[in-house]
Amino acid sequence: MKKKNKKPIVLVGKGVTFDSGGISLKPSGAMDEMKYDMAGAATVLGVFSALASMNLDTNVIGIIPATENMPAGNATKPGDVITSMSGKTVEILNTDAEGRLILCDSITYARKFKPEVVIDIATLTGACVVALGNHATGLMSNNKKLAKSLLKSGINSDDRAWQLPLWSEYGSQLKTNFADLANVGGRTAGAITAGYFLSEFAEGLKWAHLDIAGTAWNSGANKLATGRPVALLLDFIINSEFK
Repeated sequence: MKKKNKKPIVLVGKGVTFDSGGISLKPSGAMDEMKYDMAGAATVLGVFSALASMNLDTNVIGIIPATENMPAGNATKPGDVITSMSGKTVEILNTDAEGRLILCDSITYARKFKPEVVIDIATLTGACVVALGNHATGLMSNNKKLAKSLLKSGINSDDRAWQLPLWSEYGSQLKTNFADLANVGGRTAGAITAGYFLSEFAEGLKWAHLDIAGTAWNSGANKLATGRPVALLLDFIINSEFK
């Protein structure tokens, strides 16, 4: 959707079409639900479908990094070091932390559009489900004004988020001897260290991260995608001062 002479809102949606965990294979129980690991990408598509139907005069760009995470002879292995699009190097300690690898490059790619804000949406961590359950999306941001606006949109749309900190102390968990960053930070504060990892690629941007691992789908007898956080993002795009 294009509005002349206005910097765009860029939405980045994680699109892992199936996540087995790769070489760091997930437990088999409920692995079928990993078909929902593309819910961030589906959110971006849902937002754009709604924006088109409403014919809004606003500038929004969607980026969808799409892949699947499977074991194979050429799969990424624990101990590998890769170079991101930004030039920063990353040591792979766990291949099941793949989403942040495609998101960090997408955040770097978003810079070419000179964005007003960048918001990534991802079913990123089981740790966020442990922290917030299925009720609130985890929100992290390097910009207070942006975070406040997204939280307000969550309340307006009954699609609530809860902000988690991004203090520098969490960054120490991502230190490694072999690269600029490790792709995981250990068992503690897993949702936050994942967000902190992404923040390392968002320097100089107004950026926010929405971890929808607990809110994107229901399990058990009600197993189905929820459509969250499409409503939150639509309210943000329509009503925020960043539009």
